[in-house]
Amino acid sequence: MPLHVIAAPCSCPDIRTGTGVETIQRAFLENLFYIQGRSLSNATANDRYMALAYTVRDRLLQRWLTSIETYAARDIRVLCYLSAEFLPGPHLGNAMLNLGIDQAVRQAVQGLELDLEHLLAQEEEPGLGNGGLGRLASCFLDSLATLEIPAIGYGIRYEFGIFDQEIVDGWQVERSDKWLHAGNPWEISRPEVVYEVPFGGRTEGYHDEQGRYRVRWHPNMVVLGVARDTPIPGYRTNSVNLLRLWKAEAPQSFDFQAFNLGDYYGAVEAKMTAENLSKVLYPNDRLMAGKKLRLMQQFFFVTCSLQDILHLCLLMDGSLVRLPAWFAIQLNDTHPSLAIAELMRLLVDQHHFAWDEAWDMCQRCFGYTNHTLLPEALEKWPVPLLAETLPRHLEIIHEINRRFLDLVRLRYPGDNDRIARMSLIEEGTPQKVRMAHLAVVGSQAVNGVAEMHSQLLRSLLLRDFHEMFPERFHNITNGVTPRRWLALANPRLCHLIDARIGEGWRHDLSALRQLEPSADDKGFLDTWRQIKHRNKEKLARHILRTTGQRVDPASLFDIQVKRIHEYKRQHLNVLHIITLYCRLKHQPGLGVPPRTCIFGGKAAPGYAMAKLIIRLITAVGETLQRDSAVRDRLQVVFLPDFNVSLGQTAYPAADLSEQISTAGKEASGTGNMKFGLNGAVTIGTLDGANVEILREVGADNIFLFGHKVDELQAMRRHYQPYAIYQQQAELREALDLIRQGFFSHGDGEMFRPLVEALLQQDDYFLLADYHSYMQGQERVSQAFADEGRWTRMSLLNTARMGYFSSDRSIREYNERIWHVPPVRIPDNGHGRNGNPGLNGKERR
Repeated sequence: MPLHVIAAPCSCPDIRTGTGVETIQRAFLENLFYIQGRSLSNATANDRYMALAYTVRDRLLQRWLTSIETYAARDIRVLCYLSAEFLPGPHLGNAMLNLGIDQAVRQAVQGLELDLEHLLAQEEEPGLGNGGLGRLASCFLDSLATLEIPAIGYGIRYEFGIFDQEIVDGWQVERSDKWLHAGNPWEISRPEVVYEVPFGGRTEGYHDEQGRYRVRWHPNMVVLGVARDTPIPGYRTNSVNLLRLWKAEAPQSFDFQAFNLGDYYGAVEAKMTAENLSKVLYPNDRLMAGKKLRLMQQFFFVTCSLQDILHLCLLMDGSLVRLPAWFAIQLNDTHPSLAIAELMRLLVDQHHFAWDEAWDMCQRCFGYTNHTLLPEALEKWPVPLLAETLPRHLEIIHEINRRFLDLVRLRYPGDNDRIARMSLIEEGTPQKVRMAHLAVVGSQAVNGVAEMHSQLLRSLLLRDFHEMFPERFHNITNGVTPRRWLALANPRLCHLIDARIGEGWRHDLSALRQLEPSADDKGFLDTWRQIKHRNKEKLARHILRTTGQRVDPASLFDIQVKRIHEYKRQHLNVLHIITLYCRLKHQPGLGVPPRTCIFGGKAAPGYAMAKLIIRLITAVGETLQRDSAVRDRLQVVFLPDFNVSLGQTAYPAADLSEQISTAGKEASGTGNMKFGLNGAVTIGTLDGANVEILREVGADNIFLFGHKVDELQAMRRHYQPYAIYQQQAELREALDLIRQGFFSHGDGEMFRPLVEALLQQDDYFLLADYHSYMQGQERVSQAFADEGRWTRMSLLNTARMGYFSSDRSIREYNERIWHVPPVRIPDNGHGRNGNPGLNGKERR
């Protein structure tokens, strides 16, 4: 099946596609000269990085062409993965690894007396995501290509991404993420692949030539979505898939008449308004302007993506009747769920399908992955905002809801409470559209991302829908790609594993089980421990360089790196640190191992409590650093601007992985998997994928604490956090120190909102779990003091992480939901010239 056309292959294959050291050297120098316009002697570090990136990309393009042409020669089914976020991390090192040319490139660069690590460090991370959602999407793209499953990832090409995080006087400060300032060698602009995106206006009913009632939408604003393509290579396969991102542009970017009349702002106003749609990931939606921009962003990327999918289907089949046979469309959380209403609009209004036929096609195309159990994270759009911004879609949603509720009434006659719960419209002032309900009703399959999460979806969050459509619900536990998160992130450990069990684990992570006998090999454990220490030294150097703080690599590296949120309970971690600090002050001879507590993660710009948690972390760290009696035994570090690159340094360095969210709040988590894969031992609650990690690694190799979900549900009705504060002396001491300003230079007001939230509501049960957490941390200290025991636990965590591969996740999605046959891409050098008929819609 045809996908996308790109330029015809070069007639000189060796310089563009060869993988020998000398060929790569020659290609690098030619790209430096002919693309960057520099010689080796006067090139900047960025020039050299760009030249190397183009050199590696050339070798991707050959495989990409061959993939496209192989698809064009066959009738194939394609997965389309719609996600508001993709967080790929740096492309260069990953592409070198997946192509199998990493050693050749290293030798080529060294032969030119250049430092490869220095060149790799020049790459700006794509600012296309925030955290776990985008990182999961990128892991999935890696696995799809590795498993040779034809796929297209669709999203937004954000110009400024999320934000760069700086810590100024202990507070988070957001700066623009100018990740594109030096150019992006990995993307290919497709100005001919462009689609119109309408907004606002009004709708009008009419009758067509056959007398059928139709609706015409008259928008009052139109922007364009222009494609930017990035190749996604599989690991040691010839398969290269596509990440297609949309950039917003104005149909007319410059009003010359307005400019001549002196209206200089008006001359570019349309351009500025349009381009805002692809400027920033997740604009602050506490203001109505930000909420409207988010809604417009979501519609922008789903309509461009769906128009592209329909265009490809028409090219391949000449009609859309068999659309569900050719395309599976996966919605990654609720952000793209407008796609259901939009596909109905495109099929009914533009391609004149009857409603029932269009709805059947829609349901057979879509699958929906839920990623949250937090009610506030399930998107709900105010009806007046939809009426103003997407009037036709609101009409379609009302019609979907009317027909759906008729089915509910037939199934459950007289059950008005159930009808109200299941309605796509939430009553209130104003009414709101429940996007998760739309996603469930419009999809053939709904899945959670960990066993506990999926069970809670069935029994709590989407209980009514599960009772009505039990066959739609699945569990598919998340996974991570072992290529980036072990082979690339931890090369020393990777080489040790290769030497012991071979390289098969890179394709089949369950092969890591073959390491288990080595848990009794003292020499192997010694080497394992030395590698961990070297990884800790690397992180210590980064900490010194970025914060000026010196840390001891021999101490226990206790790491919690993830988005800052109350349910993730970074402040519970801080309460333990304060209690440990108090114990060290009261008992200077206390026999506990030195500990370095490391945090990282961003708070949403409008989330005041999360920002206050960051300030508490930094304040406690500053206090400990000033106290000469404890600073060699207990330190706190906050890593600014945590991202994929920093994760590749932090995960391999961790001794202890903090996975301490409130039970029943974390859908899955993937940081827990990355830590475990790199030999960190977990302390955690029975939440998310921790439950399955317990099953895999065994109770002797994980530190569990805290209340279970059912216990917290029972407790909530009579929970009195202040009573716990009064009963537990160490907890009271820690909170009193915060409240009295001990960590804020006597300012008792700074952390008052945080302390009052804990004492009065404690929505996430920190105080309820505090004592159990302290006991768990005591067990951690005891185990870490036994070097042999801890190293054995570390090794067994890595050896038993095979289940948590994104390859396994993708196989399960494909077997249960997508049913996309893999396509083997031949290794035949250059493919044939691209078919010029496979472009997207021509720009007019």
